[in-house]
Amino acid sequence: MIKRLLGCVREYKAASILTIILMVFESAIETSIPFITANLVNKLQAGAELPDIINTGILLVVMAVLSLASGGLAGVTSAKASSGFAKNLRNDIFNKIQTYSFENIDKFSSTSLVTRLTTDVNNAQMSFMMIIRTAIRSPLMLIFSIIMASIMGGKLALTFVVIIPVLAFGLLTVARFAMPAFRRIFKKYDKLNESVEENVRAARVVKGFSREEYEKRKFRAASETIRDDFTKAERIVALNTPIMQICLYFNMVFVLLLGSRLSIESQGKIVNVGQISAMLTYGMQVLMSLMMLSMIYVIITMSTESFKRIYEVLNETPAMDNNEESELQVKDGSVDFEGVSFKYSKKASKYTLSDVDLHIKSGSVVGIIGGTGSSKSTLVNLIPRLYDATEGTVKVGGRDVREYSIDNLRSAVSMVLQKNLLFSGTIKENLRWGNENATDEELIEACRLAEADGFISSFPDGYDTKIEQGGTNVSGGQKQRLCIARALLKKPKVLILDDSTSAVDTKTDALIRKGFAEFVPDTTKIIIAQRISSVMDADMIIVMDGGRIADVGTHEELISRSDIYREVYEQQTEGSGKKEVAGDEE
Repeated sequence: MIKRLLGCVREYKAASILTIILMVFESAIETSIPFITANLVNKLQAGAELPDIINTGILLVVMAVLSLASGGLAGVTSAKASSGFAKNLRNDIFNKIQTYSFENIDKFSSTSLVTRLTTDVNNAQMSFMMIIRTAIRSPLMLIFSIIMASIMGGKLALTFVVIIPVLAFGLLTVARFAMPAFRRIFKKYDKLNESVEENVRAARVVKGFSREEYEKRKFRAASETIRDDFTKAERIVALNTPIMQICLYFNMVFVLLLGSRLSIESQGKIVNVGQISAMLTYGMQVLMSLMMLSMIYVIITMSTESFKRIYEVLNETPAMDNNEESELQVKDGSVDFEGVSFKYSKKASKYTLSDVDLHIKSGSVVGIIGGTGSSKSTLVNLIPRLYDATEGTVKVGGRDVREYSIDNLRSAVSMVLQKNLLFSGTIKENLRWGNENATDEELIEACRLAEADGFISSFPDGYDTKIEQGGTNVSGGQKQRLCIARALLKKPKVLILDDSTSAVDTKTDALIRKGFAEFVPDTTKIIIAQRISSVMDADMIIVMDGGRIADVGTHEELISRSDIYREVYEQQTEGSGKKEVAGDEE
């Protein structure tokens, strides 16, 4: 894990190494200053000449400036290194997520992935900064201070035999009891983000059912749980200060009492005033170093949980092989399912799709009808490899879909999903997701085919109209037609419409299908629909039931032999044999 994460430092290695070097330099200077100061005190006591005092003073000033410069420069380099590390880490996580199949995303959940990209990366950044700066400086200050104190203090250095074990034990005990609370917090952040995401996405539903107060209570409960854990952890960590103060005051009392006594009794031969001064300073440095080490321990232990969560994402193996080396191109829009069965989880006991054998000719129009939960969407999701078949083979253009690179396959298979999504930006920018090099004329033609040009032209800014995040400033029917136009711009060999005309009226639906027949006759069109009128003119209609293909045929054939199809048809036409004229409103 450490090796993989350190690989994200990359171009910021120089800044990281320079920070460590500067910390070594600063620590050496910091621990040398009390030694020189003690000698100056002794010289003053012995009646030193003014030039000696001035020279020592200049040396101390130079050392202080060098120490300050080293610390300041280390702050700059550590900030550059840690923020760069976080940037690379964030990019690597995001790039890794782009390789995931739906199966991988389902494993983590979208809210958890967002938390790992934000909160966990921020924790990792803070931890990395402490590792290359404070975690280097504090141990060096501790070691150098103890060495210098032993050289300078003689018997006075015995104070460290007592305070170091006591302080180390106390601080580590505090950190140990605080850790469980910190670990719980990260998992609860996922729940908090999930609550926010659900509320924002379902804002209209929340307001429609007047559930604002319920959502407030749910969010407050999640927030208060995090607060309680933080309060408990911080309350424990706050014990660091009194433990530190006890050891600090013990050191001061011990050094002053014992040092003064030894100095007086020996008349400065065993211990002098300079040594007492140096011991007080070194004692402070030792205790502060231990205090900082305890803080580092707490923060790194907290961040360890974040590092593990980040590593889980980076180390996740995509559920499907991209087959990037394949240069195969899809030659036509034929689609074949041969003995296909599928389940979303390997642990699932029941298959979502079972024993599917299906052959679709290139350029044909195929309708798919079935009740809710009959696995219509699951069936078409296997064509562009949003999921891979658990058993059997799915072929497009006469070849197993796994033989193509995902880019080549999905360039030939255009899909308008059941949940239409537009991105913030202009209508043109959204349409060019289908083809980033499409001309304005091609955009307009695709929109005419999708019956979208009319309402776009009615906007004051036309195709330059801004779409708000999620497409909230256009109606459901308008959103669907924009998504259809976007899919058409790919000029696919297979076009899949997953219930993507449900929010348009029957007249517009018919015009869209007529446009497909006239302008993209060679494209295989697979239409999932709830309305019989949307598929009754198809070359082939597939009736799905319980994850299986119940029947396949034309409208007339299914009316005569399929009970499921006939029942749906009669319900929608109220048994009159006439097609329903009214449609869903936009």
